[in-house]
Amino acid sequence: MSLHRMLRQRQEAGKPLRVGVIGAGKFGTMFLAQARRTPGIHLVGLADLSVPRAREALARTGWPAERTEARSLDDAVKTGGTHVGADVDALIGHPEIEIIVEVTGNPTAAVSHALKAFAAGKHVVNVTVEADAFCGPLLARRAEEAGVVYSLAYGDQPALICDLVDWARTAGFDVVSAGRGHKWLPHFAASTPDTVWKYYGLTEEQARLGGLNPQMFNSFLDGSKPAIESTAVCNATGLLPPPDGLEYPPCSLDDLPFVCRPKSEGGQLHFKGQVEVLSSLERDGRQIPHHIRWGVFVVFEGDSDYVRRCFAEYGLITDPESRYGALYKRWHLIGLELGISVASVGLRREPTGCPDGFRADAIAAAKRDLKPGEILDGEGGYTVVGKLMSAKDSLAIGAFPLGLAHKVKVVNPVKAGTALRWSDVQVDDTLEAVRIRREMEALFRNPSRRAAE
Repeated sequence: MSLHRMLRQRQEAGKPLRVGVIGAGKFGTMFLAQARRTPGIHLVGLADLSVPRAREALARTGWPAERTEARSLDDAVKTGGTHVGADVDALIGHPEIEIIVEVTGNPTAAVSHALKAFAAGKHVVNVTVEADAFCGPLLARRAEEAGVVYSLAYGDQPALICDLVDWARTAGFDVVSAGRGHKWLPHFAASTPDTVWKYYGLTEEQARLGGLNPQMFNSFLDGSKPAIESTAVCNATGLLPPPDGLEYPPCSLDDLPFVCRPKSEGGQLHFKGQVEVLSSLERDGRQIPHHIRWGVFVVFEGDSDYVRRCFAEYGLITDPESRYGALYKRWHLIGLELGISVASVGLRREPTGCPDGFRADAIAAAKRDLKPGEILDGEGGYTVVGKLMSAKDSLAIGAFPLGLAHKVKVVNPVKAGTALRWSDVQVDDTLEAVRIRREMEALFRNPSRRAAE
């Protein structure tokens, strides 16, 4: 049965999915725009540190004022309205709310919110993929222990990639590669909030008028966000990262099966079963026609002459031998598609992507030479950049995860381009996110312990 039909049945029965949303930024606001129109979903509460911002987000997305004036969460449940407030714990703990949608973008806060939700018996749709990248495998384990579902967010690229990979495997294909597009040139890795708009092609005035956050946008540009999202994909699908991080080969849509095949066969992959991010720019800066900058893809293999003939008969994009074919989604709609996760989790108890192992890691590398005493400023800033690394290599060198590299003091000199290690920084071991990450590392460093548990 389709999710939409199931939602309508819940609506008609007077039992809509009751949802609490934490965070009213861009992604959260995009979800609000569609949640208002989706039968079978009741937004019981919206929590944000800035209540005026949350109310403005509801108004901007067309919510009638009378639907957002519930005096309490209890009142919202009784009237079918929505309560707006700043009390996250009350939202998570309310007994009538079934699903928590975490949209803060703050990885340490997201970990705390997810763990509290699991303890309260709530499913979690985690939009804050930064949190998933540094401890998602343990969050998934905690959710399973609590008998609830932990899910990546449909509309964001990792969940869409997981969906394509699942389609290919369910149809009986071996997945050769999957990933997303990106606007990339090698020098973007050193970009800072001071240079981001130049590389994006915007003036500072245009960015200011658009209310665009330079550090957030720079986290996409400098490769940090692609590393984070590729980590989530690897840990949820079993695909593996390239040996030395993402390489961003230039690629058009028509060239997907050419580029995303092994190097031994003329492609750019180190091996089959690899994640990769494709650049929409040639290395000389020229834009590639029909690029996949905003989209996602999967490349799969036809293992017989018959299947390869079928590829050709139905016009599939393939390599010259018709051995490798590709499917893609050229755009993603971010929060506008998030309701698919909410429905899948609430109605089918199925995540739209969920880590089932620790295969990859998004670690912090020095963006420039760092000196003792400096304070790290997180992804997209001036001090560190994200790098995709295998979990095995990360554990071996004691690499410091990107998700924790914010407001942390450097204690050893670190050369530009070098991975930071736990020993290079001073962390507060009492922080919940730090403890969770250390617990996950210990768990996956000792396979025998994991098997015994």
